Amino acid sequence: MAFQLIAAALVGIAVIVLLITRFHVHPFLGLTVGSLVVAAIAGRPVGDAVTGFSKGFGDTAASVGTLIALGAMFGKLLADSGGADQIVDTIIGRSSTRTLPWAMALVGALIGLPMFFEIGLVLLMPVIFLVARRSGLSIIAVGIPALAGLSAMHGFIPPHPGPLVAVAALNANLGLTLGLGVLIAIPTIAIAGPLFARVAARWVDVPAPELFSEAPSGGGTAVETRVRPTFGLTLATVLLPVVLMMGKALVDIFTAKGDLMRGVFDFVGTPLIALLIAVVVAMFTLGRGMGVRGVSSSIEKSLPPIAGILLIVAAGGGFKQTLVDTKIGDLIAGFVAGSGVSVLLLAWFIAVLIRLATGSATVATVTAAGILAPLVSTLDPGETSLLVLAIGAGSLFFSHVNDAGFWLVKEYFGLSVGQNIKTWSVMETIISVVGLVFVLLLGLVV
Repeated sequence: MAFQLIAAALVGIAVIVLLITRFHVHPFLGLTVGSLVVAAIAGRPVGDAVTGFSKGFGDTAASVGTLIALGAMFGKLLADSGGADQIVDTIIGRSSTRTLPWAMALVGALIGLPMFFEIGLVLLMPVIFLVARRSGLSIIAVGIPALAGLSAMHGFIPPHPGPLVAVAALNANLGLTLGLGVLIAIPTIAIAGPLFARVAARWVDVPAPELFSEAPSGGGTAVETRVRPTFGLTLATVLLPVVLMMGKALVDIFTAKGDLMRGVFDFVGTPLIALLIAVVVAMFTLGRGMGVRGVSSSIEKSLPPIAGILLIVAAGGGFKQTLVDTKIGDLIAGFVAGSGVSVLLLAWFIAVLIRLATGSATVATVTAAGILAPLVSTLDPGETSLLVLAIGAGSLFFSHVNDAGFWLVKEYFGLSVGQNIKTWSVMETIISVVGLVFVLLLGLVV
């Protein structure tokens, strides 16, 4: 029986990887078919398999899908209002040539906090080019720090899809995961961004392309006719959901049950409420120069681009439920418990393998979280949050030719495949490995 379950898991994952990489099937279909294959090989009745997958799909869509949608609305308002430009222009305007790489890392992290990686990258590209040209620095010296900030936020910090799905699958404390994720992300961005950029700029020295040469600021000309929100107001709005969710985690630790402050934060610090509050506040703070129709249009246009992400994430929940129902996860949990292998190291390694095979950080995260979900019963809340972050670190390992982000960076920066590997791919690997090191270090004290 054990052999049959292991074979079911391996074949199911192989089917998912093959469909996505060889036949270019959308990950949503790949995860769906892979789930049914796992159930069939494990000997689960077809009706039960479909019911289990549907339950996991629905539960994940209900818990995570709403948060992703709210995050997309918030990010779109930030971009369309000119708030993102205001953050960029303020930080860059106060930086010297020497501190520019560090400023770009900060910009990447702040923009990456509420925005999906691809959206943040497109938004920052004009800024990277203009800063490189005006400062005389290599595009690598300026661009790598910004990309490190974006990528680390994408892998470690909710409300990005990967961390959110892992938090839901592993039943982790979101506020605690967010706080630990920030602790890990800051030094990781510093090492993989400005510090690595010094070396990478020597390996690859390319001038900034002439793209966006007429754009006066990060977001192009579309928002220049609007009254932009101030830097302080924009930054406060961006940090609002983070403060609310982290506040809940701190209040839970330092106040007693029944305390009024705890009751308040138990409500406003709940992820759904925190993000909902942030979107409503952003409609007034960021959207005051856009008008009612502008705000409405921005929110409406934020949802269609995330349809694919929602389906992938929900299908990942279905795959996780299949692994739970077939007891494959329990088998893996038993193996880990008896082997003495570090759960955090195992989580990172599984995510790395799936990332290398599929090229998708999100697919790597949701699949690894599903496999490791049964281990959570043996972990305390701090260890569970670190497990989420170990998976997030593994999901960023060595972006290469099967990753859409690889080609996006290559084409924007005007690099060859070899140059992109020596810069972008190595940077992603540094984030992954350094992130794991800090996860393991925190594991010694948490």
